Amino acid sequence: MNRHYFRLSWRKGFTLAELLVASVVMLVVVLGTLAIYIRSHRIAVDQQRIAELQHDVRTAMFFVSRDVRSAGVGLIPEVSGYFLEGYDSFSPGDEAADSIKVMGNFDNPLALRIRQYQGGHGGGAATAFLYDWELQNAPYECPDFYENRVVLILFTTCPGCFAFRYLSHNSVHGCDEGAEHVNMQPGQSELNPPGGLVDTGCGADCWDDAIMTFGQIKQYWLDTTGSPGDYPSISSLDAEHGYLGIPNTLYLTTIGEQGGIVHYALAQNIESIQFQYNGDFDNNGLLDGFTDWIDSWTIQPGDDDAARQSKSQIISSISQVRIWVLGRTAEKMTSVSGSPPNNIYLYRRPPIANSPGASSDDMRRRVLLDSTVTIRNLALNLYNLGTR
Repeated sequence: MNRHYFRLSWRKGFTLAELLVASVVMLVVVLGTLAIYIRSHRIAVDQQRIAELQHDVRTAMFFVSRDVRSAGVGLIPEVSGYFLEGYDSFSPGDEAADSIKVMGNFDNPLALRIRQYQGGHGGGAATAFLYDWELQNAPYECPDFYENRVVLILFTTCPGCFAFRYLSHNSVHGCDEGAEHVNMQPGQSELNPPGGLVDTGCGADCWDDAIMTFGQIKQYWLDTTGSPGDYPSISSLDAEHGYLGIPNTLYLTTIGEQGGIVHYALAQNIESIQFQYNGDFDNNGLLDGFTDWIDSWTIQPGDDDAARQSKSQIISSISQVRIWVLGRTAEKMTSVSGSPPNNIYLYRRPPIANSPGASSDDMRRRVLLDSTVTIRNLALNLYNLGTR
């Protein structure tokens, strides 16, 4: 009988050295994959920040350029010196951000005819009696819609006569019955128009048959510090009126529908905003080139008639406004390696207008938009008077 013997064969296992080598290879693969993921994540985060920054800068430019282009809409050329008012280096800090205030009948067309005007001498209280059915025929709720607003009274008989007045609470009468009239008490609104609440000092008879319209006021300004105490000329900087207290936030300050001042936060991550103005200031028929706002152009409430007229002529000569909006990412870029060249301003604040640039990089990405707008009411003959 044949016997068969089976011999078991034992396979060799991995040695300790082989296990260590395999572990190292696996660790290198895992770390390499993790490094690629981290790198991709950093790039994705930076791209998201840049996308948000571009959105903020474009939003800011859209609103500012739209309203600057429409400064003075619905108003007459005789008050073109009050269509806008600039503020050079309005915000504190090295950025020296500018501000601009514009006025116009932007949203709510109004033309109430005044039958008789009484009082108002020296800026005192005045009463304007309207023609019958003026308030009833207007498409607005009376009296709530008219109160707590700045109105502009425009002449029809005396050249150069106009007045900014403020309609306070309980100042509009005759909505349902009785004589239609408005009482205008002396004082100031929370947001004054360019030049302040002024009166050209014309006689009371000049206001008979005058037109009353809305002078809506909008001021664009940049909060670079987040501290309301740095902006004493802006009233009601608190959360109740829309103020956020976040640095590098662009605001639109105006009078809201309820008659109170309101601050709309339009865009964040705005590092600087600059304005320059171009016009025929020497009356030679040619534009003189862009320049920063000069403080001596600003019409002050205490100016006499000659000073107001001189400043008004300068401001009415402005036909173009150049706007720069500079944005900056809130955080430093994490996907940048090495040092960027010194002759580019991707990661440092560039010089704009009369705002100085930074001398070193802070690794925060910048986006700069530059636009030149033509003020329609100052450059075009919208009123068919044949003068422009």
